[in-house]
This record gives sequence, structure tokens and C-alpha cells, in this order.
Amino acid sequence: MSVETTASRFDALKWIVVFALLAVGVVGNSYFSGESLLYRVLALVALAAVAGFVALQTAKGAAFWSLVKGSRTEIRKVVWPTRQETVQTTMIVVIFVVVVALMLWGLDSLLGWLVSLAIG
Repeated sequence: MSVETTASRFDALKWIVVFALLAVGVVGNSYFSGESLLYRVLALVALAAVAGFVALQTAKGAAFWSLVKGSRTEIRKVVWPTRQETVQTTMIVVIFVVVVALMLWGLDSLLGWLVSLAIG
């Protein structure tokens, strides 16, 4: 899936608006620090949504959205493991981790014992 987009002459202006909205969010959050956290978070989410919408209107935003849609299509094509395969693989990993941990514990104990013999 190839998306050919050309940057419009307003893309730079759109990115300036996006960064201005983000700056307003940061400054506003600091300025209204005495207000309820809920109101500040809701305002930041709203500003982020507007900034995201404006960013998606640019050529790079459209290319990013196309990538997201293509990724979702590819995820649907993946053959996911069954529950039994997942459990078996997880058990193999857990057993391997326990075995390696015991080996490292044994090596650490042996080296600690040898060092204590050497330094008295």
C-alpha cells in the first residue's frame, strides 16, 4: 500500500498550530494549577485531540494514518497461537528461567565461598 501525498503550502502553518496548541496546554496546565486536576486533564485531552486532528490534515499526518490502517490490516492476517501453544511456550520459558537462576545462584555461592577461603 503506497500513499503518494504532496505537502500543501499550508502544512507548515498546520504544524505551527499543532505546536501552539500543545504549548497552550502546557502553559495552561501550569497557569491553572490551582484548579481541579480533573478539569485540567479534560482540557489537555481536548487540546490533544484538536492538535491530533490538525496534525492528521497534513501530508505527514495522512501518511501516518495510512500506516496505521495498513498495520491494522496486517494484524488481521496474523495467525495467532492457540491457548495450548501459548501455555506450553510460557511454561518452557518459566522453567528455563528457573534453571538459569539456579545455575547462577550456585555459581555465585561457589565463587563467594572461594573468595571467603582466599581472603580468610
